[in-house]
Amino acid sequence: MTENRTLAVAAGGTFLVLVAFTTTLATLASTAAGLGADAGGQAWILSSMSVGLSVALLVSGAGADDHGRRKVMVGGAVLLALTSVLAAAAPNTAVLVVARIGQGIGGAAILSCVGGLIAHAFPAGPARARATGIWGASIGAGIAAGPLAMGALDVAGSWRAGYWLLAALSAVLVVAARTMLAESHADTPRPVDVLGAALLGGGLVALLAGLVEGRQEWTRPVVVVLFASAVVLIAAFVVWEGRTRAPMLELGLFRRPEFVASIVAGAATGAGIIALMAFTPTFFQRAFHYTTFEAALLILAWSGTSAVVALAARRLPAALGVRARLVLSLLVVAAGQLLLTGLDTGVSAGDLLPGLLVAGVGSGVLNAALGQVAVASVPTGKGSVGSGANNTARYVGAAIGITVVAVIAAHDDLGALVSGWDTAAIVTAAMSAVGAVLVGVTGLKAREPVAA
Repeated sequence: MTENRTLAVAAGGTFLVLVAFTTTLATLASTAAGLGADAGGQAWILSSMSVGLSVALLVSGAGADDHGRRKVMVGGAVLLALTSVLAAAAPNTAVLVVARIGQGIGGAAILSCVGGLIAHAFPAGPARARATGIWGASIGAGIAAGPLAMGALDVAGSWRAGYWLLAALSAVLVVAARTMLAESHADTPRPVDVLGAALLGGGLVALLAGLVEGRQEWTRPVVVVLFASAVVLIAAFVVWEGRTRAPMLELGLFRRPEFVASIVAGAATGAGIIALMAFTPTFFQRAFHYTTFEAALLILAWSGTSAVVALAARRLPAALGVRARLVLSLLVVAAGQLLLTGLDTGVSAGDLLPGLLVAGVGSGVLNAALGQVAVASVPTGKGSVGSGANNTARYVGAAIGITVVAVIAAHDDLGALVSGWDTAAIVTAAMSAVGAVLVGVTGLKAREPVAA
C-alpha cells in the first residue's frame, strides 16, 4: 500500500506539472491580449516556465536525495500553488513571467523527486518497470489534458481561471504529499553545494534568456553578453564540481554509458518532439484556422497515444533492453515527425493523424524507458539526481529546440509559415534521429532488468 501511495503522488505530481507547463500553449492569444504583451513578451510568457524548470531540476534533485524527498516535493507543491495564485492575479506581463518562472522552480522540485521516490519504493525489476510505465503515462496524460482543460476554461471564462485551478490542485498535492509519502533520502547525505547551485543556475538562466532575447535579433549586445556569461558560468561550474568534496553533480557519472545515454536521450526528446509539439497549436491555428480547442483535440492524437503506450511498454519483450528501447523509440518519433511534412493550406485533420499517432507511439515507449534509465544510471540512493539531470537535459533541449522552431517557422505570411513548418519538422526529426544514433554508440547496458 505504501508503494501504491508513493506512485500515486509521484504520477499525480508529474501530471500537474505538465498541465502547468502546457497552460500557455492553449491560452497565449487571450493572455497576450489581456496583458498587452508584445512579441518579446509573448516569447517570455511561452519560455519562462522552461527557465525555472531547467535552472532548478538538478539542484532540487540533489537536495531531495541528501535532505529528504518528501520535504522537497511538499516545498515544490507549495511554491507551485503560490506562484499559480500570482499568475492568476498578474496585472502585467512582467509579473506573469516571474510567476511562470516560479512555477517552473516549484515544478522542478516535484519532478526531480519522482525518480528517487520510485527507486526507493520499488525494487529493480518488474515492479519498477510497472511504476516507471505509469510515470511515463502521467507525462502524456498531463500534456494531453493541459491544453484541453485550460483552453476550455479560457473559452468559458478567462485565461486566469486556469491558474486558479492549478493553485487549487497544487494545494491538494501538498496535502497528499504530506500525508501519503514516507520521508526518504540517501544513506549518506552531503552538505548543500551552494556555489555549484549558483554557478549552474546562473549559467542556465543566462543561456535560456539569451535564447529568448535572441529571437528578436541575435547580434544585440545583451544577447552576446548573455551567451558569453552562460559559457563562463557553466565552465566555472564544471571546474568547481571537479574540485569540491561534496559536488552537486559528480562528474564521474559521465563515465557511465547509461548516464550519458539518459542525458542524450532527454536532450533529444526536448529538442525534437517536444519542441515541434510546442509550436503545433500556434501552427494549426494560424495555418488552418483551428480554434484553440480544436488544435488541442488534434494534438491529443500524439499525447493521448503516448500515455496509453507508456502503460503498455512494460509488456515489450525483456530481450529488448533499455538501450534498444531508447534508440528505437527515438527513431519512431523521428518517423512520425517526417510524416507531418509536405503540408499545404488545404490539409485536413485526417492528413495529420498518421504522423501524430506514430510519434505518440514512439513517445510513449521513450517516456517509460527514460524513467527507468534515469534511476538506473546513478548510484543507489541518488535517484533524484538521475531524474533531475535527465529532466534538465530534456527542458534545456526543449528551450533550444523551441527557439530553432520559432526562428524557422514563425512567419506572418501563410505560405512562409507552412514552408517553415515543413523545415522545422525535418530539423526536429533530425534531432530525434541524431539522438538515437548517439544513444546507440554509448554502449549502454541496463543496470536493471526490463520486465516483460
